Amino acid sequence: MSATTPAKRADARNNREQIIAATLVTFREQGIDVSMKEIADRAGVGVGTLYRHFPDRDALIAATAHSYLADLAQTAATSWQEEVDAWPALRRFLHECAERKVGGLAAAIEPALHAQIQADPRLREVRGKVVDLVERMTEQAKASGAVRADIRTEDVAALMTLQIYTRSNESYAEAVHRVVEIVLDGLRATPGKG
Repeated sequence: MSATTPAKRADARNNREQIIAATLVTFREQGIDVSMKEIADRAGVGVGTLYRHFPDRDALIAATAHSYLADLAQTAATSWQEEVDAWPALRRFLHECAERKVGGLAAAIEPALHAQIQADPRLREVRGKVVDLVERMTEQAKASGAVRADIRTEDVAALMTLQIYTRSNESYAEAVHRVVEIVLDGLRATPGKG
């Protein structure tokens, strides 16, 4: 084994990560029909490098979806671990979903992946982690009396993909805060209260 093998592996890992990061942004902005060349350009790699990692569009979509779902699961887990109880965790998680523009990415990826998520055990597993965490936060927030009793996990899941329009007189962060707080008020058992 040559001395450069670990460096080559590190470069390959970096290239793969750059491609997935570029794909996440590109899919969020333009949908999944964007050209592979545009993704490679945005990642700062050649098209050949992209195809060495992802032999076709489906492989790239699946890898991007896995990265997106794993990040979402980690975001939910971090919110759950770092907040004092379920309601602040759920609030934080929904704010982060809006800030990260999860809705734009979900709109681009999810329809193309529905059957693949059901068939691919890795995608099904990571998606299951997200669903489990959202369900636990929702149920515990309801049990504590912070969230309306009629709210279902599916309702919260739909709010995770909220897409927010930014008015010309506000920043995206301001729009997220304003809109998500309005939405959260609708989830509360006692609107207008924390």
